[in-house]
Amino acid sequence: MDLARPISTVVPSLDGPVLLVLAAAEEGLSGRQIHKLAGSGSVAGVRLVLQRLAATGLVHGDDFGNSLLYRLNRKHLLAPIVEQLANLRSTLTAHLAAEISSWHIPPVHAGLYGAVARGDGDLDSDVDVLLIRPDHHAADDTLWTAQVSHLMQTVVDLTGNAAHVFELSQSELAAHLADAPILNDWTDPALHLTGLPLTEAARVPAAL
Repeated sequence: MDLARPISTVVPSLDGPVLLVLAAAEEGLSGRQIHKLAGSGSVAGVRLVLQRLAATGLVHGDDFGNSLLYRLNRKHLLAPIVEQLANLRSTLTAHLAAEISSWHIPPVHAGLYGAVARGDGDLDSDVDVLLIRPDHHAADDTLWTAQVSHLMQTVVDLTGNAAHVFELSQSELAAHLADAPILNDWTDPALHLTGLPLTEAARVPAAL
């Protein structure tokens, strides 16, 4: 899956970026505004897409002075599908959070960073997961490893992308957080999945 534009998996044409913009917009937008936000194609190409989508009823074009303002027709049968495609990153986050929350050994912190968190990347980008393991479950290596392995397969099943899991214990976390570049990679930006925020996880006594 293209991590920057997941909708391209099923809508590889210019229609995809245009629909993404319309799904996120609360008000009507001109063709030039949509072209600027979509960051793809030409103004003329975007207008052709809008005209085609308007002919299907999925998009409405409203007269506003000397221009047309386009908006997604949210009553259309396909509108919920467009909105779901536009929110695939949130859907992925929810699926992974639900799986990790069901673990017998829950992590102190779990989050996504890298391409998914930034909203960029491409078909070849990994889904980067950060896991902070509680120290007091050190004897349960087999169960923990099984959980992580299942999560990695879940990522592949959901996206087609490989999972890159970076895991460390609470006792190892403080030293890593002292390294500002690593901290920036993990937190700016990041998508929290479950457990404590990363900076709080470092302050929790490992024995708890």
